[in-house]
Amino acid sequence: MSRLARDAIVALDRKHVWHPYTSLDTWERTDPIVVARAEGAWLEDVDGRRYLDANSSWWVASLGHGHPRLVKVLAEQAKELAHVALAGITHEPAAALAKDLVDVAPDGLEHVFFTDNGSTAIEVAIKIAVQLWHNEGRPAKKRFVALDGAFHGETIGATSLGGVEVFRKPFAGVLFDCFYAPFPEDDAYERAFEAMADFLRREKDTVAAVVVEPLVQGAAGMRMYPPEYLKRLREVTAANDVLLIVDEVFTGYGRTGAMWACEHAGITPDVMCLGKAFASILPMAAAMVTDRVHDAFRGGKDKTLWYGHTFCGHPLGAAVAREVLAIYRDEDVVGQARRKAPRIAASFDRLAKKKGVARVRTLGMIGAADLTGGVQGDQGYLGDLGWRVYDEARKRGAYLRPLGDTIYVCPPLTIPDADLDALLRIVEESVDAVIS
Repeated sequence: MSRLARDAIVALDRKHVWHPYTSLDTWERTDPIVVARAEGAWLEDVDGRRYLDANSSWWVASLGHGHPRLVKVLAEQAKELAHVALAGITHEPAAALAKDLVDVAPDGLEHVFFTDNGSTAIEVAIKIAVQLWHNEGRPAKKRFVALDGAFHGETIGATSLGGVEVFRKPFAGVLFDCFYAPFPEDDAYERAFEAMADFLRREKDTVAAVVVEPLVQGAAGMRMYPPEYLKRLREVTAANDVLLIVDEVFTGYGRTGAMWACEHAGITPDVMCLGKAFASILPMAAAMVTDRVHDAFRGGKDKTLWYGHTFCGHPLGAAVAREVLAIYRDEDVVGQARRKAPRIAASFDRLAKKKGVARVRTLGMIGAADLTGGVQGDQGYLGDLGWRVYDEARKRGAYLRPLGDTIYVCPPLTIPDADLDALLRIVEESVDAVIS
């Protein structure tokens, strides 16, 4: 395979590529990492320099890069059946994957609607919730509730649920109304829950669903809340006949130290959305639902869920997603995550003692720290302290994309201990270089 020189790649990119979540002005001044290959926990630039992937390439590569079993299954499936629509027909990879998911999901989630990414998994969950109540003769139940600081994806419906203002603001005129309940901060947990519960009791006849990221809000800065809140939220939604939609796109597949973050609270939601690590090397996602939700769409064509995407349940993704689950079983991936988690916790405990680090938190294979540099004020997602740490980490051999003034690690769950220790050492050294 012919390879372009680094300068040629960058020149083509600057002329034609529009990058996600990237300031155009900043990008034009950036000397980028140009990734040529990846293996395990490592990314390799075209110039041969290697970087530890601290965020699993946007939380996707939980099994690391280039897992040989996934590559093998992808090649084998491509020879037999690469794509076919799932509308009114079926195929073995999709049917078998659905059964595998039901076997590993929280009890009661019995049906799978396939889609192509986490945002569209949320989108179908929104439509399911609204149409369920319409099918049952209660069309007034079409409002949604989310937590302040929520992030659920990029489509208009998913953006409507988002509580990160910088992401919502440009689209405010076209988003649907959403009530944002207070985030359950440690010092205001009870007050936050009562605000949520009171709203649901008062507005149960108009609310279709509550949508939450279980235990960890990713894009808001890795904000964490206790399992007890999620457990009580399940109780109050059930008591008031409101659906509970749980967004496990980031937290699922072992990231929190359990296969699903829901497990920490011992709950089963009405709808559970999956993505990212779901198929690891291919875009694919799903929304899983209970019998109660699924059966609301019986009774004639007018109750059909008229929704779908071209690549829903495509054979390549389904075959790879099945192999992902098989690897999780065979390699005890969630057990690996639980055993490695204390290393992350210890490292971030050390960071917490540094001047200029405001707050740290860890859960499973997630570690996050808010930086102030000793200066008052919080720039949040638009802050640049995290990006200064990013630059220092890059010099030391790690790709550490921040969330503004929040730095975090979400490495592959299978990262070797020596690589994890090296990554955490780089993080600590980079923070020291910026805030000392």
